[in-house]
Amino acid sequence: MPCRADLRTAAGRFAPFALLPPAAFAVHQLRYMLAFGSGAGLELERTGHSYLHSVVPWLVVLMALAAGGFLRALGRAFAGYSSAPRYTMSLAALWLVCSLCLVVIYAGQEFLEGLWATGHPAGWVGIFGFGGWWSIPAAMCVGFVLATLLHGANWLVRRVAERRGGPQPGWSSRRPLVLVRPRDALLVGLAPLVGGWSDRGPPRRG
Repeated sequence: MPCRADLRTAAGRFAPFALLPPAAFAVHQLRYMLAFGSGAGLELERTGHSYLHSVVPWLVVLMALAAGGFLRALGRAFAGYSSAPRYTMSLAALWLVCSLCLVVIYAGQEFLEGLWATGHPAGWVGIFGFGGWWSIPAAMCVGFVLATLLHGANWLVRRVAERRGGPQPGWSSRRPLVLVRPRDALLVGLAPLVGGWSDRGPPRRG
């Protein structure tokens, strides 16, 4: 059975991804607001989106989990420890990835709604028709906010941990092995007679 530490680690890694469903929901709603303006609510109801009202509480729970994961990571950073890895991509690259993911999620959601929801257009028309192309700029806007939150939270946690002087990811807790060079020793050479031997015999007596 997994221990509590493993569960906490898994929850901490899952926390950033918990922001993805609320972001996808924001793209979906923003797309209809941009396309239909004040009549967005009526259009959502007419095309079979009434089920989204039951999804909102679960999205709030996911946002709370993400916020809790960030606060826990920040608290550990104040204690001098951070497990947040350094991002290998820039903010612009993360923005592009988040935007593409949100567009794909929106397209998949609209495709499934076209199959099962009453009154929803099916196929390509149901995805990008009737103002559906607004999902692309909406995904770029929401994706920028999401990427900024992820990058900013990661930077803040690492920065606090570095200021507190704690170990960072990739640091070794063991001290490196240092080979100390021995000091130069002064070797004193003894005279041959002191050692009791000599390569010459005693002088002859006259």
